[in-house]
Amino acid sequence: MFWTYVIGGAIALVVLLLLFRMVWRVAEPNEALIISGLGAHSSSEQVNETLGFKIVVGRGTAVLPGFQTVRRLPLDIRATPLTVTCVSSQGIPLHIKGVTAYKVGDDYGSIANAARRFLEQSDEQVMSTIHELFAGHLRAIVGSTTVEEMLHDRETLTTNIRGSLAGDMEKLGLVVDSLQIQEIDDESGYIRNLGRPQAAAVEAAARIAQAERDKEATEREQVAAAAKAAAVRQSSIAQAGYQAEVDQARSKAQQSGPLAEALARQQVVVAETETAKLNASLAEKQLESSVLKPADAEAYKQRTLANAARDAQIASAEANAREVTLRGEAQAKATELNGKAEAAAVQAKAMAEAAGIKARAEALATNTDAVVAQQLAEAYPEIVRAAASSFEKVGNMVVLNGAQGIEDTLVKTITMGGSGFALAKQLIESLSSTKSEDAKPLPQAPTETL
Repeated sequence: MFWTYVIGGAIALVVLLLLFRMVWRVAEPNEALIISGLGAHSSSEQVNETLGFKIVVGRGTAVLPGFQTVRRLPLDIRATPLTVTCVSSQGIPLHIKGVTAYKVGDDYGSIANAARRFLEQSDEQVMSTIHELFAGHLRAIVGSTTVEEMLHDRETLTTNIRGSLAGDMEKLGLVVDSLQIQEIDDESGYIRNLGRPQAAAVEAAARIAQAERDKEATEREQVAAAAKAAAVRQSSIAQAGYQAEVDQARSKAQQSGPLAEALARQQVVVAETETAKLNASLAEKQLESSVLKPADAEAYKQRTLANAARDAQIASAEANAREVTLRGEAQAKATELNGKAEAAAVQAKAMAEAAGIKARAEALATNTDAVVAQQLAEAYPEIVRAAASSFEKVGNMVVLNGAQGIEDTLVKTITMGGSGFALAKQLIESLSSTKSEDAKPLPQAPTETL
């Protein structure tokens, strides 16, 4: 049961597809579908007037079989040759050949006009109609134009023809894409005669140009011949030079043996010279290493020792001089100190003597006897020595009384000293009175602190 439904549905789908294919029509890009029959009316968007058919371009539409008819109108370009016999404004008969390319316009109005006029016609009928139409307008344009104008300005001729055809082509729903005048000819030879002066001028110019070319060719041939002769000469010179080089090489080859021997001998001499130089250099190096460098070392040693001895002597002399200088400075300092000490001692002694004199003066003033006695006591050894000196020249002294006599002599001597004591007392008093008047204090020597 299930499969029955499936099969039935498939059959129904196939039938629907076949019916749709029979009904549905699609317009190709280069054609328009013209549909007429039941319900086939154009809309107001297509043309301004109501048509009895429907135009479909670039899309599909449904067509009812038996009720509607569909026809296809080509929209692609077509070409028609033109061969027209006409007369120019000068009365010269002309044969004009050309070609025109035309097509149905793309708007709905042009498609409608072309469908009404050419839908059922064959291509030959359409081309014939277009040819006659172009021929009529071409005769009209050529009849108002001279041959020279048509020959020299074909663009203006084609523009005038297309302008004259525009209205009629629009009514037919056609558009001229291109119009070309290929050939303009006449039977009278007018066009040919028009070209003769120019042809003669061109021919003359061609002959002149040919003559110029011949002249240039001749000059170039002569130059080439001269260049060829120069090349032959140069080649001969070069060949002679090459032959001289060959002869020279042959001569050198013949002399190569003695020359090689001489060169070998020269190389031997050079090598021996270099060997002698190397030996001399070696001997010099050996002499330098065995004699010169030891001598330099010994001289350097002697110089170093002499410099050391000299430096030692200089240092010793400087040390002795320094020592003498220090010793002299020490002696001078010691002498200075000794002098200062002696001066201080003399000063102290003088001050002490002055103080002693002052004290004796004061003592004499108060106790003259004690002072005189002290001085006599101090000078008594001298007094006795002076008294005894009177016996120095006595060689023999006879003492009569023996020991008693010696004692008496001594007593007298001492007694004499006592009488002198009174005399000295008087003298000291007189001197002290005089000194007390004239005595002045001694100047004190400056003291120095050591």
